[in-house]
Amino acid sequence: MGILWENSIADFIIVTLILGGGAAIMAGRAVALSWEPLTRALLWMLPLACAVRFIHYAIFHGTLLSPRFFLVDLVTLLIATTIGHRLTRVRQMTERYAWRVAADGPLSWRLKSGES
Repeated sequence: MGILWENSIADFIIVTLILGGGAAIMAGRAVALSWEPLTRALLWMLPLACAVRFIHYAIFHGTLLSPRFFLVDLVTLLIATTIGHRLTRVRQMTERYAWRVAADGPLSWRLKSGES
């Protein structure tokens, strides 16, 4: 048992990072595409974290009602959905407002120089 995983690191990688994280990134992307705020995507991570916890319980015989591992799953999904939302929002801003905004790395944008 590790700090982040209950049974094995492979279970954590497969269920939480790949399945749950992939779904979280796509949820963040979907919310951003509808120009909704990040808080909407973050709220959707609560039921997704419950689903991830259930998969750990049903398939890998983990603990269903473990606050510690639920929190680990939830924080992981919150990070993933924030990244998905932010990547999409940067792309939206730089494509839609190309005359005013430039990408400043993969997760941020800035006003083009010479403008206030």
